Amino acid sequence: MSKFDYSSLDGRLLQLLVAVVETGSVTGAATQLGVTQSAVSHLLDKLRAITGDPLFVKSGRGIVATARAEDLAVQAREMLDTMQRFASSGPFDPARWQTTFTVAANDFQRDVLLPPLMARLRAQAPGVALRIIPSDIPSLEMLRNAHCQLVISPRPPDGADILQKRLFEDEYRVFFDPTQRKPPTSRAQYLTAQHITVVYEPRRALDLDQWLAARGVQRNFAVMVPGFAGLPSFIRGSQLLATAPGLLHAHQLRDLGCARVPVACPKMPMYMIWHMRHQHDPAHRWLRAELEAVAGPAVQS
Repeated sequence: MSKFDYSSLDGRLLQLLVAVVETGSVTGAATQLGVTQSAVSHLLDKLRAITGDPLFVKSGRGIVATARAEDLAVQAREMLDTMQRFASSGPFDPARWQTTFTVAANDFQRDVLLPPLMARLRAQAPGVALRIIPSDIPSLEMLRNAHCQLVISPRPPDGADILQKRLFEDEYRVFFDPTQRKPPTSRAQYLTAQHITVVYEPRRALDLDQWLAARGVQRNFAVMVPGFAGLPSFIRGSQLLATAPGLLHAHQLRDLGCARVPVACPKMPMYMIWHMRHQHDPAHRWLRAELEAVAGPAVQS
């Protein structure tokens, strides 16, 4: 057991541990924290002495966290949250809030909701930085292990300690290149066309694609991309159809044709999702309210 003086453990060391685990490198952690690489290396040695664990080991040209470091990072995030609440006790003032708030979102949710949220933060909470990570297939662990403070997704993970609130509901539309083809106006035209869609790793189809397939709507997928941002490059100059959220017409797919889907489609809900430990945190509650406030105008624009 280490004989190191545990009173030397402070918030800087906790932040360092989390930064190295998240970035996977000393250089990345130094950049994120605004310190030198030698300072990161020195503080890592201090952490190793405290924990009695190597924490990070070489892997190829980089480093990977040990199982102990991964577990400690989870605890460190919780401790940092507690320290932040301690420092901000009393009436919450967004203007004095200093933090990096991590949101998990795909490229659709990111482009629709997060730029207007950032605009509100710049005006009211200039000390808050947004860190956006891919949501892919949202998991309970993302929130339980504090990899992020908020997830935006149409499919909330199921857990007794996970909370959610609906932000908006969107309709699916067919997107196409109007210089190459007309929109499909019948089920037959829709089914005989070639399609492009999004498939998340590891091979998770969109909820819509699963819903249609379960009802016998079998389409010919010529291209599958890992995100909505990959759709326009393939659609332009081709006969391809993409069935995607209608709000994309104001964002990534703004220069493409857009029409009603000629087969029955469900609505697409969108939720913000968080862990119950943040439910009564005044700062987290304030930011959730800000996200909810931008959702309405973003959908209507």
